[in-house]
Amino acid sequence: MTLTFDKDAYRNLLTEVTPKVIETEEEYDQALAIAERLFFAKNHTPEERALLKLVVTLIEVYETETYPMDKPAPHEILQHILESSGTRQADLVGIVGSSGVVSEIVNGKRSISKAQAKALGEFFHISPSLFI
Repeated sequence: MTLTFDKDAYRNLLTEVTPKVIETEEEYDQALAIAERLFFAKNHTPEERALLKLVVTLIEVYETETYPMDKPAPHEILQHILESSGTRQADLVGIVGSSGVVSEIVNGKRSISKAQAKALGEFFHISPSLFI
């Protein structure tokens, strides 16, 4: 059974919530509460899923503008992956080079080549683009 999108039900949800561009911390908190309520509701209707997507988009825009984050350097991403996976630098010897090369890469003293990024991506089963 395919559920169809009910424009009237969606209109009613929009009227109830009245989503708008978030400009203040108070509006941000309200949007988070709405998103949380919608996210944890059981048996989402198509209209609720659409509203949740809209509210989350508004939240993401506000967070991106209000709390900008610098993109981490490739060696910082590698350090995090090593830590979180319990992998040691020694485990990368032979994958990206000698122990000296591995140490220089992990410490940000040497950049990661495309070939090394590909090898790291295959080793960790992630996109090599994270390391470039």
